[in-house]
Amino acid sequence: MDPYLYWMLTAIALVIVELLSGTFYLLVLAIAAGGAAALAYLGFTFGVQAGFATALAVLGVGFVYRFRTRTGKGGRSINAIDVGQRVTLESWIDEPQGLARVHYRGTSWEAKVIGERGTDKTFYIRSVDGSTLHIASE
Repeated sequence: MDPYLYWMLTAIALVIVELLSGTFYLLVLAIAAGGAAALAYLGFTFGVQAGFATALAVLGVGFVYRFRTRTGKGGRSINAIDVGQRVTLESWIDEPQGLARVHYRGTSWEAKVIGERGTDKTFYIRSVDGSTLHIASE
């Protein structure tokens, strides 16, 4: 198999994984792999291909990091639709650390309890961090 096909398969795999994660970092790596594939197709040596992919990846990741920190989308995000909604505690994953499994929107979610835990099984969503709900009793 030609070297450019390996680079393209890598780029396609990275795009697929990026669609599952939504971080844009893997998209940058996929673009870097696509650039290396273009160089491989043009007949450049593997060292040039890898160096170009590395340079694109470093620049792209730096750009995405800077963009996410400037726009405030780098860390925790708040989904206004979910904030304030009621969830029901199903079970504890790690009670001392406040990690629990809760029922919300017809399915189970991982949650981090903020503040006092009490004995009540009803909590309210305060924020969302990826797929983890941050919940509190009031």
